[in-house]
Amino acid sequence: MKKVAIIVPETAVIEAVADPRYLLLAVNQFLSQAGHQPLFDIQLVGQSKEVKVANGVFSIHTDAVISEAQKPDLIIIPALSGNLSDAISLNQSFLPWIRQNYQEGTEVASLCLGAFLLASTGLLNGKSCSTHWLFANDFRTMFPEVTLMDNRIITEQNGLYSSGGANSYWNLLLHLVEKYSNRELAVLASKFFVLDINRKSQSSFSIFHGQKMHNDTAIKLVQEFIEEHFEKKITIEELAAQHNLGRRTFERRFKKATNNSVIEYVQRVRIEAAKKALESGRKTITEVMFDVGYSDTKAFRDVFKKITGLSPTDYKQRYEKIGIE
Repeated sequence: MKKVAIIVPETAVIEAVADPRYLLLAVNQFLSQAGHQPLFDIQLVGQSKEVKVANGVFSIHTDAVISEAQKPDLIIIPALSGNLSDAISLNQSFLPWIRQNYQEGTEVASLCLGAFLLASTGLLNGKSCSTHWLFANDFRTMFPEVTLMDNRIITEQNGLYSSGGANSYWNLLLHLVEKYSNRELAVLASKFFVLDINRKSQSSFSIFHGQKMHNDTAIKLVQEFIEEHFEKKITIEELAAQHNLGRRTFERRFKKATNNSVIEYVQRVRIEAAKKALESGRKTITEVMFDVGYSDTKAFRDVFKKITGLSPTDYKQRYEKIGIE
């Protein structure tokens, strides 16, 4: 039997505590109904016996405090809420416990914004992880030694797992069920919970907000220029000349400030505008393509799919507003 510790941090998202417990207990039930022994022994582990969440609206009663918890095979870190720096400070006691167990062979999985707590252990330094796309810039700022895969639903490296935004943690939980049991049981769980077991990317859900949480004033002005003139032909030389910068210096500063190359930034601004136009449903894909500065159908389709994970046609069909003014 696999011993699973679902930690209950201060400021935890209650669903991210309850859902993994629910799914693992359901898997145990599937096995019992088939005449097999349960697979998961689940403990809720907290810094105290009672943890109040959702601003005190709910209380979670833990099975054990850290000092009493059984040695787990897997630790699940739920999503955090509120100010993430404060949340990490409130949950410092978990960090050495997670590190010690990992060093002794325990695997660790973070759900959504639980990645911030996992990264605070230092275990992700030099490794990759996922988290909610909306907090990608915050994560990179706080944990520059971690490679953030902000378009991925799941990452796995050396016994460390992470999931993307919000409900994508269900896909990680299914992945763990398959890893600890088999594909058939994971598929059964996906059908029971009505989940797409093969979803790999959260790109189509993300909304691009220009990365302006930096102090390079010249680069911010360039970003604003791009966002106001994205439908026109924009050259790197033109942008660099606006602030009397050499091309190489400009490109280096832009990448450092935004985590994107200039070309990537222009592409992301254009595709975000295209997404909004496709969602409105008022224009054809070709009209949208020209409106956002593309004249080559293949180039537009390739960039759109690279950023969103969907073709323009598929995106329009999935998100077009029908009958809504």
